Amino acid sequence: MRASILGMLRQHQGQFVSGEEISRQLAVSRTAIWKHIQTLKQEGYTIEAHSRRGYRFEAAPDLLLPDEIKNTLRTEVLGKEVHWFRGIESTSNEAKKLAADGCPEGTLVLAETQQTGRGRLARGWFSPPGKGIWMSLVLRPPFQPQDAPKCTLMAAVAVTKAIRRTTAIACGIKWPNDILYQGKKIVGILTEMSAEMDAVNYVVLGIGINVNIESCEFPREIAPNAVSLAQISGIKISRIELLAAVLRELEQIYQNVVRCGFAEVFQEWRNFSVTLGQEVTVIGLDRQFSGKAVDIDQSGALLVQTSAGMETVLAGDVSLRSGQNSV
Repeated sequence: MRASILGMLRQHQGQFVSGEEISRQLAVSRTAIWKHIQTLKQEGYTIEAHSRRGYRFEAAPDLLLPDEIKNTLRTEVLGKEVHWFRGIESTSNEAKKLAADGCPEGTLVLAETQQTGRGRLARGWFSPPGKGIWMSLVLRPPFQPQDAPKCTLMAAVAVTKAIRRTTAIACGIKWPNDILYQGKKIVGILTEMSAEMDAVNYVVLGIGINVNIESCEFPREIAPNAVSLAQISGIKISRIELLAAVLRELEQIYQNVVRCGFAEVFQEWRNFSVTLGQEVTVIGLDRQFSGKAVDIDQSGALLVQTSAGMETVLAGDVSLRSGQNSV
């Protein structure tokens, strides 16, 4: 009901809508309307109330609130159920709990800040309040367990396309899960799953996007290798519009993958890759080698041509470093 009231006020933005009119159209009491308006104000919405003229919508808060998401979302499944937090330890931990409890596919967990956000290889992820998109999404794909890790590449392609279309920033994908601009990290993606021997119970896609972080806000240890979309573009980016674009791109790609497999995703990943064709150094748990990244195979593993032959680099087993910057 609150979303319906908000939507009605938005339709008449800049104009007053009487409580009587809202009551008539939505079949709710004027007392209930007043209570919903108070809740919206507490969430940060600016709504003017006048005893004779009614209510007028003026501005929305810069928060990724469920009502704001529903107002901009154009998807069938992804993001239809939203769990939003001002602060949380980890959106992925919360998403895994919800998934284990049977939440529907497409359930989205968002936080304005994370205390223990994490990336690949248990690295921490800097998640300052209101400055990025810190999200985790629950999928229930009809895949075999061995195909689930490919969802990382799928998500990377979707986020890259969303950023390019929303901001015109020519970012690229570094294998397997980072999105970079001129060697600096904008986005990190972490895929986790629960599976049986022959079926996936759920996949949780954790995605962190540096949206409006200023250069002085990055911790010293990551500042040389991190950047935000606002730094690159020179303007503040709408988080809600970017989030809607990410979910829209991801749903389209995911639906195509379920129907047709990963072949198209892999080709788009290759087109966006900043790793292929580069000299790289791969550092594993017990060895290190260098070579040229030449392709990905059908499992999504990176193929590196070395002086000793072709090496297959598996997701989760190694970290990849190329060029002068370690990212």
